[in-house]
Amino acid sequence: MTDEHAKPDGGLTADEQAVLDEIEEQNVDFLRLQFTDILGVVKNVSVPAHQAEKAFTEGIYFDGSSIEGFVRIQESDMRLVPDPDTFAVLPWRNDGDSGAARLICDIVDTDGEPFVGGPRQVLKSVLAEAEEMGYSVSIGPEPEFFLFEKDDDGNATTIPHDNGGYFDLAPKDLASDVRKEIIFTLEEMGFEIEASHHEVAEGQHEINFKYADALTTADNIATFRAVVRAVAEQHDLHATFMPKPIADINGSGMHSHISLFDEDGNAFSDDSDEFNLSETAYQFMGGILNHAKAFTAVTNPTVNSYKRLVPGYEAPIYVAWSDTNRSALVRVPDAAGVSARFEVRSPDPSCNPYLGMASLIAAGLDGIKTEADPGDPVREDIYEFDDEKRQEYGIETLPPNLGAAVEELEADEVMQDALGPHTSKKFAEAKSQEFSEYLTQVSEWEEDRYLETF
Repeated sequence: MTDEHAKPDGGLTADEQAVLDEIEEQNVDFLRLQFTDILGVVKNVSVPAHQAEKAFTEGIYFDGSSIEGFVRIQESDMRLVPDPDTFAVLPWRNDGDSGAARLICDIVDTDGEPFVGGPRQVLKSVLAEAEEMGYSVSIGPEPEFFLFEKDDDGNATTIPHDNGGYFDLAPKDLASDVRKEIIFTLEEMGFEIEASHHEVAEGQHEINFKYADALTTADNIATFRAVVRAVAEQHDLHATFMPKPIADINGSGMHSHISLFDEDGNAFSDDSDEFNLSETAYQFMGGILNHAKAFTAVTNPTVNSYKRLVPGYEAPIYVAWSDTNRSALVRVPDAAGVSARFEVRSPDPSCNPYLGMASLIAAGLDGIKTEADPGDPVREDIYEFDDEKRQEYGIETLPPNLGAAVEELEADEVMQDALGPHTSKKFAEAKSQEFSEYLTQVSEWEEDRYLETF
């Protein structure tokens, strides 16, 4: 903890006092204290701005038993403690947010200890392990989303807002103005936007923001989703991060670029290597590949996620790495020095960003500990391989559905330890129930296929 964050007994840190000063300067009337449940759904408590000091010094109580995956009714009292580094004035003016600001919170239990089941705390614990090993973690995400029209009653449809394609311009890309407004809003909240464009599918978009330390990145993903939805709503559109909202077209992923830094700089960098990667990078990558089946339950956490993870739609299902093709789980871009990194292509934007990032990092750190070998790169299109050739190359596939993924998660001790006993148990229970409910449903496809045939 730096001196800047040092907290005098009963007082405020310099960062917390700076937030109080900004609240006054910006004429903030209300604070939205935000956190996520175990599924990654953003929750918030709105308090008058004059409660900010109390929030920092004492926390704001809430009922933890009402939050998905937290605690039982008899142990429900919990507190939200804001992180002053996450303060941001909300730029939009709809839904009662005029004069409001946001603070992302950590969760404290009745004993005043960090709640081990809080997703943000899970990520903090994994990052503490990385720090003990001498590393800090940087991640740059690429979340994709769809913009759909609403019907006359204001309900979301799956009618794309435009018929544009990859990198298209207006008039096909009708959402360019919406994307601009999203970008301006994000920049007002402190984001550094690197690029934005229309994606492959109709109505699909991508906005890339600059990499940051893993905790900030997870906070940013949660904020990004909220901003995209809010701005879309202002344009009478529905934004969704559902991985595969329409059959037979590309789904939405959240490719994640990862690198480690130590006291000497980028620990993944080695300019003498063919791919500019160090031994540490290869070991970390080996850990990613070794635990990919298990962390898929966390990074691809919905039944719908597995409608995206199928061959033919640029989504990786093969546990391998490559520098040249996107059919592999891990891709190494042409980057060196401080930019040396690799891209994990399987995660999707429906995941809890804290648990998703924690699982990726824990897998990689285990690779360093065990000196994991990722094997040779696969430069051929794995989609074209038959089963025999995949076996020859030793290439496995990701789980075919959420149920299989949860089984892999429950069998992986490294992932279980990373999530902790509370979160791993609650997460597996929630996802097993979700998959069981899905299996009992009768789809429109089944009705079309069988109703008049049999």
